[in-house]
Amino acid sequence: MEVAFASVTSLLLRNAVVVVTMDGREIPDGGVYAEDGWIVAVGPTAELPATADEVVDLTGHVVLPGLVNTHHHLYQTLTRVHPHGQDRSLFGWLRALYPVWARMTPDHVRVSTRLGLVELALSGATTVFDHHYLWPNGSSIADQFAGAEGLGIRFEASRGSMSLGESKGGLPPDSVVEDEDHILEDSRAAVERFHDPSPGAMRRVVIAPCSPFSVTEGLMVRAAELARSLGVRLHTHLAETHDEEAFCLERFGRRPVAQLEHLGWVGEDVWYAHAVHVADDEVARMGVSGTGVAHCPTSNMRLASGIAPVRRYLEAGVPVGLGVDGSASNDSSHLLAEARQALLLNRLAVSPGIGEGPQMTARQALELATVGGAKVLGRPELGRLVPGAAADLIAIDLDRVEYAGAVHDPVAAVVMCAPVRVDRSWVHGRPLVVDGQVVGVDTEALVAEHNRLARALIA
Repeated sequence: MEVAFASVTSLLLRNAVVVVTMDGREIPDGGVYAEDGWIVAVGPTAELPATADEVVDLTGHVVLPGLVNTHHHLYQTLTRVHPHGQDRSLFGWLRALYPVWARMTPDHVRVSTRLGLVELALSGATTVFDHHYLWPNGSSIADQFAGAEGLGIRFEASRGSMSLGESKGGLPPDSVVEDEDHILEDSRAAVERFHDPSPGAMRRVVIAPCSPFSVTEGLMVRAAELARSLGVRLHTHLAETHDEEAFCLERFGRRPVAQLEHLGWVGEDVWYAHAVHVADDEVARMGVSGTGVAHCPTSNMRLASGIAPVRRYLEAGVPVGLGVDGSASNDSSHLLAEARQALLLNRLAVSPGIGEGPQMTARQALELATVGGAKVLGRPELGRLVPGAAADLIAIDLDRVEYAGAVHDPVAAVVMCAPVRVDRSWVHGRPLVVDGQVVGVDTEALVAEHNRLARALIA
């Protein structure tokens, strides 16, 4: 088991234009004091301690909790804007790219994981969940954790899987599916080797069969039983497109949500990616059970999948976080941009002729990106700046051209103006981004290695 944060250090952030706690407070001329990675005090600068091991003057900055990404496919950075997938909806896009992804090696997995995490960190992410579900040519979840090693970002990896190939009525080619007994054995091994259940953990494992059209009912049931016996969470794609709905009705006689309910995939330990095509009665049942959703607005637009009913989710008490989704269906990894897309898309969803209801606000979009994502991942210590929470913070300099004139509401500016890189961030009180660069990473060399592997994959 991982043992983290043995050394005791203190961090003091001072003089921020505003500190947004995400518990209803916005503190002008604010600051945060933390010890050993945990927040001790948040308030006006004048009311905080005067000294610490690290003191940072954040004059001109807005300070927020670190952003939480609840769904991604980091390996897809290797196939951004692939010509065969640019103009297709989900099923056609997958069929075009499965054969390319089948050529990945452990190096592809390791380097794409690192590259994607760096990109996300620069966009404000301090916690990232990744859904990796195909493991060709000897690659494994160990390669993902190797890619994340030393970055200092909280990383939750999935032992994802596919077992239902084309020959048995599934979507993926048989070459990328696995034997189900092996999937379960390897899932158990991954949890035992890498999962840290303690508060403030830097790495966790989630069991995540891919989707109703790529795994069997038997694997879904056995995976849920295994995850619950090991005390880890469950994740899968669900209700992303009308194609998936038609597949489930034809194969199972049930809509996607009803199918997952039938298999026992509901509860506070479960969250679905996308959940676009969900009926009102299904939303209500998800709210009662506490089943969560990773809302992926950019990917849903890119693949023409539809608009998730986020307002209805929130009204029903469904936990909702944001997901950047795969970097070949986005095609970026910018979590602050995803918050902006969530704001804009969900305003469209309530425009005249489409729906009715109040417009999503900038602060609600920030809630999805912070405390909402933390709830989806089952991480109550994340997503807020309050005493007892982990010291995961981001700071954005407001004195930049993108925010010129936005002095009236700097909190809304972070979402409504053009997405930017964060200037500073900390994870458990330790620097992750300093002056717009991830600490300790030779970005130029990383990009060069990543592009070499991407070219080799396509060739």
